[in-house]
Amino acid sequence: MQIQIAGRKMDLGEALKARIETGLEAAVTKYFDRDFDGHVTVSPNGHETEIDCNIHLPSGIILQSTGKAVDPYVALDEALNKIEKRVRRYKRRLKDHHKNGQSPFPSEPASSFVLKGTPEGDDEDPAETGEDGNAPVIVAEAASQIRTMTVSAAVLQLELADAPALMFRNAKHSGLNMVYRRADGNIGWVDPAADNKS
Repeated sequence: MQIQIAGRKMDLGEALKARIETGLEAAVTKYFDRDFDGHVTVSPNGHETEIDCNIHLPSGIILQSTGKAVDPYVALDEALNKIEKRVRRYKRRLKDHHKNGQSPFPSEPASSFVLKGTPEGDDEDPAETGEDGNAPVIVAEAASQIRTMTVSAAVLQLELADAPALMFRNAKHSGLNMVYRRADGNIGWVDPAADNKS
């Protein structure tokens, strides 16, 4: 088990760090006895403290939760409760689908980028803000993985990670697909291979 804890624009006390480690370990190992990796970021958000937890299970599933409160310990409890519920839901769905969850989804490396957006009311073309005049400014870059999975597994991953969108390689035809959360609360599915067949 490896848990990275970082404070953004604030110093974290040893007591809070210890509570984060023990709380995450308890929430995950209650349902899984295997190692996991985690990353926790604690940051101020106005007058509140925001705690973001990301857990990477050996099966390839990524769980995410956020807690916000004036007291950092209350924010942590909120984030840990959400993580525990997601781990429990994942475990229940694994049992329902008769999967063992032991082998990770096959994956391939990919890069993800955060691009600088244009502020509201700004008429400047975002493409003109790049150094070469043709590309937008890259604010952050991270390594990520595109996993091969079924559509139902991708929807499960999207729900457990509480992410707005998830790109994956469809196990049925090996094409790139995306599931995303719609404004009406439903989940959308983009499959370019389906358009090629018509």
